[in-house]
Amino acid sequence: MKNYSAPENQIMRRILLIACASALVVAFKVPLAAQGNKNGAAGQMPALYDGELFTINLKELSDTASDSTIGNNPSVNNIYVSNDLDDQQDFIPVIDAIQGDGFNPLWHQILIVFNEGFTPHQFFSDDEVLTAAAGANPEITLIDTGEVYRCSVVGQK
Repeated sequence: MKNYSAPENQIMRRILLIACASALVVAFKVPLAAQGNKNGAAGQMPALYDGELFTINLKELSDTASDSTIGNNPSVNNIYVSNDLDDQQDFIPVIDAIQGDGFNPLWHQILIVFNEGFTPHQFFSDDEVLTAAAGANPEITLIDTGEVYRCSVVGQK
């Protein structure tokens, strides 16, 4: 078996993660609403945090609760998504915190839209998302959906 250098190990880990992420995207192509009671395991889906795959359990708050939370809770986390969380995802959502690293169980849904001339692809961390949205010619536009979800990180994949 070949021994890989540190940079090669990172590349191999990234390739493996992309393969796993692709398989999970296929597995989760069914909208969450069609899978059963979203208060239980049917509300579970994969999410990425700093390049690691986790399982999250989520439930959307009402419009009134979302508005109040966004207006009054400055420590709400962000979940970056390719499509509304009620719909199938083209890419695995990215979260910006886990337990022990700024975690709050309330998550503000932010939609990722790729700008013209850029090929859509999977992001692996919130830093990658924010970098892609910055600069004079950003790769993506981030859209505030005004929706908040109660989201628990229930395990590592």
